[in-house]
Amino acid sequence: EIYSLMRELTRQGKAIVMISSELPEIVGMCDRVAVFSGGSIVATLEGDSINSGDIMRHATTGGSQ
Repeated sequence: EIYSLMRELTRQGKAIVMISSELPEIVGMCDRVAVFSGGSIVATLEGDSINSGDIMRHATTGGSQ
């Protein structure tokens, strides 16, 4: 039910800040993802760039390649 509410709010133009460590949830729900490592944002992914592999790579390397 919470996902339906979140989708409805975004359809109304509202922004939602979602915090999760569940990659399928993040990939399925978000149109922009900020990846944190060590308490700082190390990457921002949008659109087709949002995938589990890139999220984990940035999170585990601190954003470095």
